[in-house]
Order: sequence, then C-alpha cells, then structure tokens
Amino acid sequence: MNTSKPRIIMISSSPRSYGSSNQLLVVAAKGVIDGGGIPEFINLYEKNIKPCAGCVSDGNEYCRFPCIISDDDFNNVASKLLEADGLIISTPVYWYAPSGVLKNFIDRLTSMEHMIFHKGRSLLEGKVAGFIATGLDSGVMMAISYLAITLNSMGVHIVPWSMAYSHEEDITKDAQAVRDAYNVGLIVAKTAKALKNAEYIGYDPTVDVKELAGLVKDFVQTLERERDKRLQWLRKASSCLSCE
Repeated sequence: MNTSKPRIIMISSSPRSYGSSNQLLVVAAKGVIDGGGIPEFINLYEKNIKPCAGCVSDGNEYCRFPCIISDDDFNNVASKLLEADGLIISTPVYWYAPSGVLKNFIDRLTSMEHMIFHKGRSLLEGKVAGFIATGLDSGVMMAISYLAITLNSMGVHIVPWSMAYSHEEDITKDAQAVRDAYNVGLIVAKTAKALKNAEYIGYDPTVDVKELAGLVKDFVQTLERERDKRLQWLRKASSCLSCE
C-alpha cells in the first residue's frame, strides 16, 4: 500500500501576490496539510508561458508531451504536475473568465491530455483538482465552471466541494469563502491520498467503434418501430378530437 503523502500543486495565476485569490490559496494550503498532503506553490506570473500553437490541428503526432514549444517554462511546470497527485488553481476573474496567463497554461496542457493518442492515457488522468476564483464583479462561477469542465475533459477528478470564491478584496471579511477554501485543500488532499491506493480507471481509446455503431443502428431501428406506433396513436387521438 502506498502511504506516502500526496503532493498538491498550488497554482497561482494572479499578478498580485497579495491579492484575494492568493489569500484563499494560502488557506487552501492549510487544508492540504491538515488533509495529509504536501502543498507546493507555483506562480504562473513568475513563469514564461507562451500561447498554445495549436499543433493538434495539424495532426495528432505533433501534439505530445513534452510540448514541442521548448523555449519557455511550460514543460518544467507541467513536469511538476506530472509528478504530483493533485492541483488547486486560484485565479482572479478577468471579464467573467480566468486570467490570461492561466488560459495559456490550460491550453498548453493539451500536450499532456493528448498523450492518450501516444501512450493510451492522458498524463493528467487520476489527478485531483480544486478551484478558487475571486473578483469584485460577477463571473466567479463562470471561471470555475470553465476550469472544472476543461480539467475534467483532460481526465482529472473533480471532487465534491472543490470550489471557493469571494467578491471581497480582504477575504477575512468573507467567512464562507475562508471555510470553503480550507475545505478545497482538505478534500483534494484526502481524495488524492485515497486514489493512491485505487485501481487505475481511465478512458479507453481502443474501444471498437464499429461494434458500438452497430448497437446504435439496432437501437435506432427499434426506435423507428416505436415512432411508428406513437404516430399511429397521435393520428388516432387527433382524429378523435377533431370529431368532437
């Protein structure tokens, strides 16, 4: 049994180290520690993360990890994710969405997700994620929803109560946000620890699509028969109504 402590990468994507999203990230780190994990902070604004070049659009063979864009810090940061068991992302909200530097980083994670076509699995599969978003205006849930859906599409586990958000500049004035952020860290760490001992369950890219398509065709034929029965009933019911 693997009893080692789970490593959780704490990703900051704010240009203000003292800002509200980083304040909540510190609280989440305490939750990680109390959950038996080891937090490691990375500030994307201290890194050089270039925009994605869209290599996958030119062919699956071009999109892989390490990313072919090798003259920036992405591969180094992503390698830390590869070695970790989970991640917690914090971001300020810029126009209802995550910060631009975080969006660049998320786009570049495609290189890890796309390894499913090279090694049979996304390199992010099995990891656990939580999210923090702050902003004085609306948009925090839109930003979190985007992150959760995208990371889940890359094979990452999105655990219950995995989000915290606030509209306060000073988060000590937002007791619920502080409580939520702590629990994000706690639950991500505990879930990551539990999954260390779990059987791997991942996406199967080798499934026989032709066989499944045959099942769909049989199903559709059955539906067509049911549709004919339903149309007969509708015509009869409609005819009876018109006679009244």
